[in-house]
Amino acid sequence: MAHTHLGEMLELDAAVLHEYWAELIGWVGAQLPDRPHIVDLGAGTGVGSRSLARHLPAARITAVDVDEEMLAHLRHKADEEGLGDRIRTVGADLDQPWPQLEPADLIWASASLHHISDPDTALARAYELTRPGGLFAVVELDSFPRFLDDPAGAALEERCQALLAAKRLEHGLHMGEAWGERLAGAGYTVEAERHFDLVLRPPLPAATGRYAEISLGRIRHGLEDRLPAEDLAALEQLAADLPHRTDFTVRAERTIWLARRPT
Repeated sequence: MAHTHLGEMLELDAAVLHEYWAELIGWVGAQLPDRPHIVDLGAGTGVGSRSLARHLPAARITAVDVDEEMLAHLRHKADEEGLGDRIRTVGADLDQPWPQLEPADLIWASASLHHISDPDTALARAYELTRPGGLFAVVELDSFPRFLDDPAGAALEERCQALLAAKRLEHGLHMGEAWGERLAGAGYTVEAERHFDLVLRPPLPAATGRYAEISLGRIRHGLEDRLPAEDLAALEQLAADLPHRTDFTVRAERTIWLARRPT
């Protein structure tokens, strides 16, 4: 379940953390020209692309991702929401030479840069793609969301987070990077760095139970070979129970860097 529900997880993240998303999109959008062209790098299901298109009715978005299934979902959702005429999809592996793209007033990269093997090369390519005076918004999650308030549950989540961090490091993922320094090294001027420490307590949005179920399921899937059997069983039970409970808390951390290409 966990591996195959990434797309749903991305959609639920926007639904559950909708106030954060609205603030983030509003803040970035307020700094753009009237009719911007936006390139969404690693667009996934298009949560960012569609949010930007809704907030900026004159914007055109090019959504880039390597996963054609995700892009098909994006196109379907964009058409369903009346945004299809302003969002174009491009299939591309950002670790390979990039396709020809129109210069961007904003490059948007939400939870995608840490997957790229060579971030410095990607940022150099992005710099060339950014119009003089244009912006690059890097959005990164600091960890998987957490849900459990009781001591045993919180301790289990802490163990899982530590193991996941070690696994990401082993696989070369660039989590916890100093993206501000990397952006400056690519030639951008970093104008802002904002940290969002998100805490949602009951009453929670309707989609939160499913969000928790998939999140814990993904953790269990990712740690099948590293957790003892009792911890795996506990995660499986929690993933089954949380959709029916209202007594848990959602905690998530995100950091956003906003950088500008000098004119």
